[in-house]
Amino acid sequence: MELTGEHTFQAPRERVWRSLLDPAVLQACLPGCERLDVVGEDEYEATMKIGVAMIRGTFTGRVKISDKVEPESYRMLVEGKGTQGQVSGDGALELIDEDGTTRVRYRGEANVRGTLARVGARVMQPAAKMIVGQFFQCLESKTTAGSE
Repeated sequence: MELTGEHTFQAPRERVWRSLLDPAVLQACLPGCERLDVVGEDEYEATMKIGVAMIRGTFTGRVKISDKVEPESYRMLVEGKGTQGQVSGDGALELIDEDGTTRVRYRGEANVRGTLARVGARVMQPAAKMIVGQFFQCLESKTTAGSE
């Protein structure tokens, strides 16, 4: 499953960069995130409760950030598993400075296995887009809060 899109923040690129790498902000903004622990440099363990269609479950996994070019881009590797299946993914974020605002472009591939995969792309794709949208809306509010 492929995920691509972009979101424009009404904030400078450096502030958006810091928010995207702040574990407390990420935990607050990732829908269903119950735990996000730093386990190494740019490496995290997470526990998330996720529901897609009739399938609900708790997933545990790892997130590793690599290929950082501050404050322009980085890659993210994700692995997770739960009773409903497994997910692995590789994604890239690019932060583009646009005269005081920041456009974040994202693209990634997710490989879903188990019961989640049987739900099918026509359900998974919209659910993933909704989760990404919720994440960026929350991140926008946290990044621009108190900046005026």
